[in-house]
Amino acid sequence: MHSRILVVDDEEDIRMSLVGILEDEGYEVRTCESGEEALGIMASEEVDALFLDIWLTGRDGMDVLETVRRDYSDVPVIMISGHGNIETAVQTIKMGAFDFIEKPLSLEKVVVAASKALEFRGLQQENRDLRSRARGNYVENISGKSPMIRELRQQIDKVAPTDAWVLITGDNGTGKEIVARALHKKSRRGRRQMIAVNCAAIPEELIESVLFGHEKGAFTGADKTYPGRFELAHKGTLFLDEIGDMSLKTQAKILRLLEEQSFERVGGRKSINVDVRLIAATNKDLLTEMKQGRFREDLYYRLNVFPLYVPRLRERKEDIPQLLEEFMQSQCQENGLKSVAFTERALETLVRYPWPGNVRELKNFTERMLIMYPGQTVELQHLPQEIREAEASAPEGNPESDGVVDYGAWDFKQARAEFEKDFLEKKLAECEGNVTRLAEVIGLERSYLHRKLKAYGIHG
Repeated sequence: MHSRILVVDDEEDIRMSLVGILEDEGYEVRTCESGEEALGIMASEEVDALFLDIWLTGRDGMDVLETVRRDYSDVPVIMISGHGNIETAVQTIKMGAFDFIEKPLSLEKVVVAASKALEFRGLQQENRDLRSRARGNYVENISGKSPMIRELRQQIDKVAPTDAWVLITGDNGTGKEIVARALHKKSRRGRRQMIAVNCAAIPEELIESVLFGHEKGAFTGADKTYPGRFELAHKGTLFLDEIGDMSLKTQAKILRLLEEQSFERVGGRKSINVDVRLIAATNKDLLTEMKQGRFREDLYYRLNVFPLYVPRLRERKEDIPQLLEEFMQSQCQENGLKSVAFTERALETLVRYPWPGNVRELKNFTERMLIMYPGQTVELQHLPQEIREAEASAPEGNPESDGVVDYGAWDFKQARAEFEKDFLEKKLAECEGNVTRLAEVIGLERSYLHRKLKAYGIHG
């Protein structure tokens, strides 16, 4: 796929000159003559780089640059001007421009600037991918082999390619936003933005301005026009987290937007059309909220086109060893910490613990152990007091006291061995069969690692 470059200049000769140069280099080129038109194109199409004239009729290039850096931060902008000087060039770079070229434009400068800008964008994407892999791919893959997680992944694969609205339910800390991001990434909108809004964290008097934006002078302190989250998510995805905490007044406006796909900014009269896929999430029982008059029935049925439930960690205990290992590896790589090992008794205790904070609590626990016991073996007495107390209070012979999962229904040792074997095979392949390198990556002593590989029949 050819890189797409947008050229914005009010002089036709300049536009045509740039088109000729860039198309000869194999790029796909779009042109326009105004800042407003440029932002409209970027809202509806994928743009990889931007050549932008400073002096434009109407909205000038500096204003457009500010908007692009805010809303499309990964798109490099090359400023061009026939009235350039050092001060102007420095100002554009400070505002976030990738490069500055003076007119008349030379073929060599244009080609070099475009090449470097696109190379920079590619490196940005590569760095994001590497950081994602360093986090253990949990965000992308929703780790786990339990039946509930396998079913969740299958449901995501089915609904993600569509534009159906999705309502995600589950306790705090289960990973509802991770599911939302997986839905977005697997959708046809995956190259556009996913805008996330935590409805519970925004004061009631500000929520409408945040969602719908406001016009200059709409209220005290509104010194300029501000686009809302729905507007910024045009052609992409809007994720409304904790929608159960939204007021009935705001719910009514959301319902109207979903029905008409348009809205007005606060203090505005102009109707703004948007193409947004909406994903909502809540930790509340919305059916109960409806019965008690705190959530609109019509909005619930609008949102609940495709429901997804994210299970609590105690409902998928067989995934705990895998999650623990993945969190440990990612945090060691990100923070330079040394890995730890858990005795079998300690690990069994962690599996029995109900984890009221769910996956988030497990991740925080893992970081705590890495900080406190780097390179050591964590035994039962090293575990936090609340986990040890939960183990001591569990009924004899019934480690899973809440009835969600029958701990005895699966073989702990077998589950651990299967995960460990899969993990070592995957990491060894990433190290291209180099056992010494593998030992360094996962933080194990080389002779111990050799014994592990031999026991599992894995050959480096």
